[in-house]
Order: sequence, then C-alpha cells, then structure tokens
Amino acid sequence: MNIKKILKELTLEEKASLLSGADFWHTKAVERLAIPQIMVSDGPHGLRKNAEGSANPNEAIKAVCFPTASALACSFDRNLLTMMGKALGEECQAENVSVILGPGCNIKRSPLCGRNFEYFSEDPYLASEMAAAYIKGVQSKGVGTSLKHFAANNQETRRLTVNERIDERTLREIYLAAFEGAVKQAAPWTIMCSYNRINGHHSSQNKWLLTDVLRNDWGYNGLVMSDWGAVDDRVAGVKAGLDLEMPASFGKNDKLIVDAVNSGKLSMRQVDKCAERVLRLVDKAEESRTPTKWDMEAHHELAAKIESQCAVLLKNDEDILPLGKDEKICFIGEFADKPRYQGGGSSHINSFKVTSALEAVKDYCKVEYAQGYITTEDKTVPELLEQAIECARYNDKVVIFAGLPDNFESEGYDRTHIRMPECQIELINKIYKVNKNIVVVLHNGSPVELPFLDKIKGLLEVYLGGQAVGKATCDLLFGEAVPSGKLAESWCLKLEDNPSYLNFPGVGDEISYNEGIFVGYRYYDKKDMKVLFPFGYGLSYTSFEYSDIVISENEINDDQTLTVSCSITNTGSRAGMEIVQLYVRDKESSVIRPVKELKGFEKVSLRPGETKKVVFSLDKRAFAYYETAINDWFVEYGEFEIMIGASSRDIRLTASVYVNSKTKLPVQFTFNSTVGDVLSCSEGREVFGGLIDKFCKSMTDANGEGLGSNSMELAMAMLKDTPMRGILCYDERPEINRVWLKEMLDRLNSMMEE
Repeated sequence: MNIKKILKELTLEEKASLLSGADFWHTKAVERLAIPQIMVSDGPHGLRKNAEGSANPNEAIKAVCFPTASALACSFDRNLLTMMGKALGEECQAENVSVILGPGCNIKRSPLCGRNFEYFSEDPYLASEMAAAYIKGVQSKGVGTSLKHFAANNQETRRLTVNERIDERTLREIYLAAFEGAVKQAAPWTIMCSYNRINGHHSSQNKWLLTDVLRNDWGYNGLVMSDWGAVDDRVAGVKAGLDLEMPASFGKNDKLIVDAVNSGKLSMRQVDKCAERVLRLVDKAEESRTPTKWDMEAHHELAAKIESQCAVLLKNDEDILPLGKDEKICFIGEFADKPRYQGGGSSHINSFKVTSALEAVKDYCKVEYAQGYITTEDKTVPELLEQAIECARYNDKVVIFAGLPDNFESEGYDRTHIRMPECQIELINKIYKVNKNIVVVLHNGSPVELPFLDKIKGLLEVYLGGQAVGKATCDLLFGEAVPSGKLAESWCLKLEDNPSYLNFPGVGDEISYNEGIFVGYRYYDKKDMKVLFPFGYGLSYTSFEYSDIVISENEINDDQTLTVSCSITNTGSRAGMEIVQLYVRDKESSVIRPVKELKGFEKVSLRPGETKKVVFSLDKRAFAYYETAINDWFVEYGEFEIMIGASSRDIRLTASVYVNSKTKLPVQFTFNSTVGDVLSCSEGREVFGGLIDKFCKSMTDANGEGLGSNSMELAMAMLKDTPMRGILCYDERPEINRVWLKEMLDRLNSMMEE
C-alpha cells in the first residue's frame, strides 16, 4: 500500500471516516481506493472473536481460555509469556483477527479493583516485563496487540468519568513505567487509552499523555485507539493524538472532524497524522496475514502447562504436599467440579472445554467428593455441609477447593471487601474439627483474607488459571509438577492496611492518589508492616541455596551498566525452578524513596544438586528516580545496596556500589536555603565551608564543655537547618551583611550552573 499516495487521494470525509470503527469490531474500508477493513478482538488471555453473522457483539466463538494475568505474572517467566503469546497469535491468524486487545498492564493499586485479574502486578517493572514478553510472542505471528489501558485504569467504580489526581513523579515511576518498558521493548502495534481522566483530562484527549509522553518521550510510532466508548471530545482527541475511535460512532464524530477542519479549529495535518497511522496498521495487518490452522486440544494442554508454572504454593506444613496416590483423599468444594477459571466482562472466553480437578484426578487415584457449598449465593446449605464433614471424617487428607464466586469480582464494578464467602469459611472451620490434614486450593483473581490460615497445613493459590486449571492443579497436588510461582502482589493482613484504603474508590468523580509512589510492597516495607504474604513469595517441593554475589564494579557512572551475578544451587531431592529476584536500595537519599525496588528477576531450572550462575544487568533506571525539576530520570550520587533474594522479604545476598551522576540538578540557593543544603554540594562547601566551620567553633567555645567531645559535629547538627540568612547572627563584623551574603550566594549559583 502506497500510503503517501493514498493520503493525497483521500477526501477529507474519507480521512475522517477512517478515524472511527465501521462497527463493534472492524475498522472502516474505503472501497474506492482498495483500503480493506481489519478486525480486532477482545483478549487478553484468549480469543474472544465475535461469532460470524451474530447480531450480538458479545457472542463469541469457541476458543481456549489461558490463565489470566493475575496467574501469569506469578510465573515471573518471560519465555512462558512469549510462548502463550505465540499461541494466541496463531489463533488470531486462523480466525482472521488482526489485533488482539491486550495485554492489560495497569498497576494493582488496591486489591478491590474488580478487574485486577486482568492485570499483572503491583510492581511496574514486573508488569512491563510480562507485558513485553506477551507482546513479542503475539506479534511474532504477524498479529498486533493493544497494550491497555493507557493509563491509570486502577478501578472500575465510575471508570468512565472519574478524575484521578496523581503527581507526575508517581505517574512516571509507578503507573506509566509499566507501559514505558513494554513500549520500548516490544513496540505494540496499538495502544488503547483508558476511560478515566488524569489530572482533569480524559485519557482519550490528553495531549500530555498521548503525544508528549508516549510519542515524544518514548518514541512510540504505532496507533492509539480508544477503549470502547471512551471518547469524550473527538476533535480534541485528534489534536491530542487519538488515531482511532472504537467502536463506530455512526458517522456522528466523523462529521465533527470534517466540520472542525472546515472551520479552522482542526488542521488537515492533524487529521492526516491520525489517518496515516490507521493506514499503516491496516497495511501491516494485511501484509502479515498468513493462512493458519490451530489445534484447540494442543492449546488446551499448553494452558495446563502454563498454569502449572504459575500457581503459588503459599503453605506446606509438615510437607503435606505432594499427595500420595495410595492415600485416602477427598476433594471438597464446588470449584473441584466446576472451577472458577476466568473473570467476568470483556475478557470472558467461550471455552471449548474445561478440565476440572475432579476429572483430572482420575489420572492419579480415586477420591471421594462432596460439593460442600454453593456459589450462587453466600448461604450455607446444611445438607451439603454435613455431607462434606462426613466425607472429611473418614479420609486421610482433605483438599478443599475454595475462593471467590463469579459475582464477587468482575469488570464493571469493584469489590467492597476482600473476604471470602462466609459459607466457605464455615465449611473449612467445621472440617477442621474432624480432620486436621487440610489443603486449600484457592480460585480467585485478587488477594483475600484468610482467617482459617492457622487451621490448614497446605495452601495452593491457582488464581484464575484458565480452562485447564484442574489438570494443572492435580499435577501440582500429586507432585507431577513442582510449584514454582511466586506472588506478583502483596497480600495484606486486612483491607485497612492497604495504602490506598482511605482514597479508594474516592468520593464521586474525584480521587487523590495520596499514597504516591508507595504502592504494594513499597508501602509495607517503608512502614515495616506485617503482611499475610509478601511480594515475590512462594514455596517449592525442593530447596535452594544462594551464594557468591559478584558485582562488576564497586563504583560506576550513571551512564554505565553494572553486571551482578550470583549462584543458585538446588539443595533438595527434586528438580525445580527458582525465581531469583534482585532489588535495589538507595542507602541515603535527599528525596523520599522506597526501601527497595525490584529491578531484575530470572527463573532458573535446576536438577537436584545442580548449581547455575544467574546474571543481571543494571542500567541507569535501576538506580534512578523521576526528578520533575529536570523532567527526566535522575540518579543521586551515593551508595546503593544490591539485594538478591527469594522474595521481597527474604533477601539472601547483598553488595554495594557507588553510582556517580553525570547530571546536575538545577539549584538556586537563596537567603532561605539551609546551611545543610548549601554544604551538600562541593561548590557550597568551597564557598561557605570555612565560614561555617568558624561558626561551629564559636558555638563550641561559647558552650564550653557543654557539647562534649563531639562538639563540632553537634554544632553542625544544630546549625544545618538554619537558613543562610541566620548565619549573619553569628558574626559581628559589619561587612558580613545581607549585601555580602547575596554576592556569595550569586557566586555559588554561578558555580552550580557551570
């Protein structure tokens, strides 16, 4: 397609028409110039293609439901995400779908968000790495992705109108960073903007977001589309960089664009930019179209394999797991027979089949089964409860399948609490009275309170693990697979502990992100709070030893890369996989920073007794914070601690490196700058150091022996918060006055600019 030539031949009306959908799922065609339409489809963990000929845009074809993002992120495995992405790409090619709408990499600000099951993590680095791997997999098959929801779609309550007040540092470090990494690494064909407003501006018409940050700062050159129904002002959207409105506006917004150009409110150049990006997407999709067949059964097996590497073993007292095939075991709970394996809303897949644990366990042994509870309402059914108790009474071990029913969490609304159904908690408590060997398997999209944790010996978190979750669960329960997932989010003891608690979901349309950068483990670690389970936590059926941390340099400049390595040994009797996590801590900072931040991870597979070397590379961003004074990332000179561990609260190895900054912050010292601020830089010490030392000495002399042997240090401690104008009080000489002080400050400021 000769896009430049076509742009010249298109009429204004035709250009405007390209900037909105033809219907719910297709772009518009222009038959006169042989411009075809292409199809997009919901994802992200399966193909939700609209059934051919259906008038209902939500009626989908049969497909495969893979594990949701809440589970996938717990794998910490880039290769696994790429493998799943390739499978989805094959499915899209087979079904003539050009773009799959995903992945979602919004941050899990609160466990209450009804759509958290579609998102990866509370940590932006992990979210960006998972999203990038997924995108690379899908797009390697000639199918586009739509990274969403850009940006800060962190709640479902009033999501179309809510206005989020977020400072720029918080946006850059937390809510935009997940998108930034994925954009720069994987170049998604499209990006989908969110419904919400950020600092007063709808994402669909936010020039700062869509052009200044996305295109100018990050270098993105793909297409930006709206979420379905997210457009507030279409003309403003074109100006801001929103290329494609979805779904169809039935020509209404097309006319607004034409009228705006004719009246001079919108330039043809702005329309051409958007139209060109639509044409580029259509051209790329058509060139990449490849006749493909896909094997549903093979992808079902793949879904099971993926989930087996995502599930997280959270408790295993007395090595109750893995189960033995010759043990007397009972399965209890409706989810054993009818697992909850996906969430509600636009990502809901019409699965061609579902494998339950009750079906899959037949490959291992015979178990007794009791339903125990119902999921249609939170109500104890006495007959079901009694049957479950009797079933548990006469078996060696009890596996209870529990979690959140469909109506507890979904796109479109948020949770109001993080409790499990009371009927399930009652069931577990009653069974504990007759059998102490209890394993709970949890099906849920977000963390829950666990008031029964001390009553159970085993806890396996499978999240929403896809249509083959039953097979994966049994493989893990019986040891055919070894648990290797780790939590991609912190589990708080109670909802009130969450940093967003006082500001979620806000009042009316206004929300303040007052917790700032302290989301998830950043908050819990800063406050040294107890949690139910920390970020990065997960157990295995084997054990691992960490040793031999080595850093390539003891001191580097911020434009250099630091290499960090360590050795991991499988000290157990089973093969297994360990997720090695690297965190960085700024040991002394002039700005508020987290105690530690995830900056690297690797998943390593080890046979019993085997040792492997794991290597990480850390660039400037690993040490930087976002400095609004320079509108860029900044590394403050000083010592940084490198921490390698098995979770955010299980650090096994540490080392230190000094990092020099090659960037100077703009500083303007004034009469009200403190002595400590002035002496924090070498130039300040050069200009004022001698004089201030003299003042400290005079304070020491005036106090005699009162300040003790550390008199100079104590004097400086007393003086450091004094404004510079205050030092005039310490010198009786008339020449040491405000005129003199201004001249000295001017000299210092001049030195700082050089």
